[in-house]
Amino acid sequence: MTDAPTASGLLLVDKPTGPTSMDVCARVRWRLRQGGAPKRIKVGHGGTLDPMATGLLVLMVGKATKLCETVMAGEKEYEATIDLSRRSTTDDAEGELTFVDVASPPTRAMVSLALANFVGTILQVPPNFSALHIGGERAYDLAREGKPVQLAARPVTVHAIDLLHYEWPLATVRIACGKGTYIRSIARDLGTALSTGGMLTALRRTQVGRWHVRDAALMDSLPAVMTQADLLPLLGES
Repeated sequence: MTDAPTASGLLLVDKPTGPTSMDVCARVRWRLRQGGAPKRIKVGHGGTLDPMATGLLVLMVGKATKLCETVMAGEKEYEATIDLSRRSTTDDAEGELTFVDVASPPTRAMVSLALANFVGTILQVPPNFSALHIGGERAYDLAREGKPVQLAARPVTVHAIDLLHYEWPLATVRIACGKGTYIRSIARDLGTALSTGGMLTALRRTQVGRWHVRDAALMDSLPAVMTQADLLPLLGES
């Protein structure tokens, strides 16, 4: 009697606020093991979401983990809420917050004009609290220890930014962008351009390449025991 083949395929998950992207992978791995998968079955994701963020995670199981670069290369879409009255050490609500005194809040037209300058291929400095490496250490580890963090600007591509709603101090935007774009950096730099604060208070990823969050399963709705039948086929398979 031969062993059943190791499960492989894709899984779309709507990540809630709180867990890290790797936490979600671990929870799915545990469920697959309950369904008979080997203890070391591989589960990866196509693009990290911060703990505060919600939305689409494309998980890859088994041999599908080889598709990581293909999944991550797809265009991503986010909806974000930016607070222009505060700044943060992490550029989001997780850090130490500072209120910024703004004598004359920008108008909607001013915010729209400033956002337009972030569309195209731009040079972006990642947040100090990011997973990028500096001399073999994670930037966020250095930042937490109070050590200096100097990250170089790098080119990223922003395909479109739409201002969905604006009522001082909050601006809600939809952003379509390429791999490696930090939405926290856009929030921070928008504030700099407007001479205001600038930090994220909410972030939701709605799309990664061909996949949309409307087709994703909530974490709480995933079965306790998962098998091959719970996974989407690999790219190019039917």
